[in-house]
Order: sequence, then structure tokens, then C-alpha cells
Amino acid sequence: MRAFWIAALGAALLTGCTDSAMDAPGAGTDPNAVTDTAAGAGGIGDIDSTEYFESVIGDRVYFATDEFTLDSAAQTTLDEQADWLSRNPGVGARIEGHADERGTREYNLALGARRANAARNYLIGQGVRADRLESVSFGKERPVATCSEPSCWAQNRRAVSVLEAAPGS
Repeated sequence: MRAFWIAALGAALLTGCTDSAMDAPGAGTDPNAVTDTAAGAGGIGDIDSTEYFESVIGDRVYFATDEFTLDSAAQTTLDEQADWLSRNPGVGARIEGHADERGTREYNLALGARRANAARNYLIGQGVRADRLESVSFGKERPVATCSEPSCWAQNRRAVSVLEAAPGS
């Protein structure tokens, strides 16, 4: 019986640990987010599904420290995002810019905005209508990794394309 309680306590402790503020109950739920009924409904195997967009194409691009220029890997991902968006005209995206924990709040909000706008402008350059894309910066306020190490900082320097219904859809 004692072994059961020890195992239960261990499981409870592990369940309470999270890597991200987005793991909290209700976090990441957006009432404006697109569901698969708005795009393809076939899940990850359907190239027009939101699951395919997020998992196969990738919904985020990464940046070097204090940078907002898009490297070749980011451009490749954004090319695929632009292609997906062109096949799904009823879907738009909110491009969220993020930074790592270093630097002031103001600096990181400005850097996040430059990152979001770099991704947005690239998508527009690939033919996605500007009115289907918006950008927002969260700076360092929404990290996906919370350790104070280079591996975590690299995960937090990103722009994320969050799908939502396009205006007028």
C-alpha cells in the first residue's frame, strides 16, 4: 500500500511540472482560432488541415539572438505556409512575435514586433493578401521554455503563425 502512495505522489508531482506557461489549463485556447472544419477536416493526413499546417509545415520560425532577419530555414517554412494559405483562402493568420527572457520588457516587445513583421512581410511577398495577416508582439511574456539556458532561449526567439478565420469569411 505504501508503494502505491509513493507512486501516486510521484505522478502528482510530475503532472504539476510544466515547461511552458502554455501548458496551463485553458492556455492557448483562442475563440478565434480556426478549427479543422474551417479548412480541411481530415487531420494530419489532409494537406489542407490545420493539423497538417502546424505539424508538417510548421507554424513557427526561429531567429538568432537579437535578430529579426529570416534565415533560409525560416524562409522555407514561410514558403510552405504561404502555399498552404493560398490553398485555403478562408483562413488568415495572426503572426505572434516572441523573444527570450534577456533584455528589458520594452526591448523584447519591439524585437518581437520586428520578428512578427518580418514573417508577415515575407508571407505578403509570397502572395498572401495583407488583410489576411495580422502581427502582434508578446516579447518575452509567453515563453515556451522556461529555463535560463541557451537551449531554452533559442526556442523562445520565434514568430508563430496562429491560424484564424480570414476577414470576410
